[in-house]
Amino acid sequence: MSRPAQERAARRLRTRDAGWQLAADNWALKGLARGAYVRDAKDGPPVAWARIDSRGGIQVNSYQDGRPEEWAWVFTHLLLHLGLGHVAPDRLREAGAVPGGRVPEAYSVACCVAVERFAQEAVRVGVPLVHQPPLPNGDETALAERWAETGIPPELRGLGANGGRPCFDHLPEPRGYDATCGPWDYDWTASFARSLANAAQDAMAQANSQAGGVRRKASQGPWDIALNWFVSAYPLLGALAAGLTIVDDPAVARVWDISIAAVSASAGEIYVNPHADLTRQEWRFVLAHEMLHAALGHDRRVEGRDPELFNIACDFVINDWLVQMGVGDMPEGLLYDPQLSGLSAEAVYDTLTTDLRRARKLRTVGGRTHGGKTGDVLGDYWLCDPQSADRRGTRHRERKNTPPAPWERGAGRRDAVDLDAFYRRALSTGLAYHDTSRGLVPAGLIEEIRALGHPPLAWDAKLARWFDEHVRAPEYRRSYARASRRQAATPDIPRPGRHLPEEAVEQCTFGVVLDTSGSMDPELLGKALGAIASYASARDVPRARVVFCDAAAYDAGYMAVEDIAGSVRVRGRGGTVLQPGVDLLQRAEDFPADGPILVITDGYCDRVVVRREHAFLVPRGARLPFTPRGPVFHVV
Repeated sequence: MSRPAQERAARRLRTRDAGWQLAADNWALKGLARGAYVRDAKDGPPVAWARIDSRGGIQVNSYQDGRPEEWAWVFTHLLLHLGLGHVAPDRLREAGAVPGGRVPEAYSVACCVAVERFAQEAVRVGVPLVHQPPLPNGDETALAERWAETGIPPELRGLGANGGRPCFDHLPEPRGYDATCGPWDYDWTASFARSLANAAQDAMAQANSQAGGVRRKASQGPWDIALNWFVSAYPLLGALAAGLTIVDDPAVARVWDISIAAVSASAGEIYVNPHADLTRQEWRFVLAHEMLHAALGHDRRVEGRDPELFNIACDFVINDWLVQMGVGDMPEGLLYDPQLSGLSAEAVYDTLTTDLRRARKLRTVGGRTHGGKTGDVLGDYWLCDPQSADRRGTRHRERKNTPPAPWERGAGRRDAVDLDAFYRRALSTGLAYHDTSRGLVPAGLIEEIRALGHPPLAWDAKLARWFDEHVRAPEYRRSYARASRRQAATPDIPRPGRHLPEEAVEQCTFGVVLDTSGSMDPELLGKALGAIASYASARDVPRARVVFCDAAAYDAGYMAVEDIAGSVRVRGRGGTVLQPGVDLLQRAEDFPADGPILVITDGYCDRVVVRREHAFLVPRGARLPFTPRGPVFHVV
């Protein structure tokens, strides 16, 4: 070999070794990298970049030029095949692979899709070799069976590290240990699970070491062991368990009167009472209970309901799911009623409201009585209000001293996610990897997890739909009197032009009853009026009839929709009476009999009766003091 060829070979080796080091240093791949090994691909079919066998041997193309980041992506991709069990002998046999033969292409591509989904969500190492197309949902077996019948999507064929060919081989099964190829019976999935659990423990220990006033004990408690079990052995909740932190400070449990456990979704913390006498199986049940509270957003789904009663309703639903799934043992005294099985939290809440005296006596996992609250779902009030702790004679633990939540630790980076996205990914990924051998998942829980992937429409989109339904747009006419030649393909062919009729026609409008009392939030007014102006302009509404209300009604007449925001003045300082403003519009001779009315208020108002099409704009979490007949849009 000539000297230039030797230098090129040495450069390729250094680049490849640097890429291997980047992958091996990742927190999730350390255990896999210790058991795997790299060698040149001298025998067998050609290799584009690299492929891996069922014993952890990575065969690389020694003549392939690449950057360290590209080799890091290749090694990460192949190691994840090991960690996710794609090369396990039983999985390969079920997929139809013959030892020493070719792996079915549909199964290989499906496994590459699963690896890339996991890599994009949890392990971001290196730079992909090719553009990443949108990845379909579903587990490997389901995708492979579907593609075996319908064919593999062309954009997914080159997703792996072997140039469109399978990324792994199915070696013949030897007995015992092969000194040249490594152990056959090495449990790659268990090694991968240990790496994930150790990384989660290290992250929680580091975060708690930085938290002011909240410390974890050096020795692990049964709640820590229970949390580790979810990470290593229960995929449905494993990602959640890895992202949440357990705080077992007895002072916190004493100040907030937590009898067993409570959770704060916004802080990413589960607070446990270390003096609670529960077994490990019971701690599994309790931690799963709190994780589902956080992931399903029960603290954000109250929407005007009684928070304590809604927390109790959610407890009935979650406990029923966990009993069906067989996750641990339910501690004595928790809320469980087989007659409520299959109902949603909202339906259970409606059932509890029929007997409030009995419902008020129920207690959740938190079992708290501080301030009259008994829920185990902690909102911002319990974390931010100094009086909630000062009344107990204990200094409030300021939020600025707490460790950043999992979704906040990447703030300022492209891989950062928000609160909802973190919980949505954790549950959706867990459901995709949950094996039926670990227990069936109730249909109600599956529906809620899938619903997380389709969040409800934002308030402004709902308002736009309301405008489309109830505010008539003027009808345009087409005429050759004003021909149109705007079609670029055929500019010489005239077409009828689109224009408004020249004769006098009635233009559409709507009414706005605006609460201008001293309790109104200027931010709410700005968002609501800005949305109204934009949608009115899109519907060609020139003016709207506006009435300002606080303790009395002030008729502002017809105003240009873009000028309403600049004319608002907070006038009143007393209670808000909106009914006179609504009556003024309903009796006005210059206001159409079928004109819809928008009522903008903060909820601190009297009872309002509107006898035509109408809607309410209120702040998020506000509750009207009456049962509205029209739609209510919660501005966020």
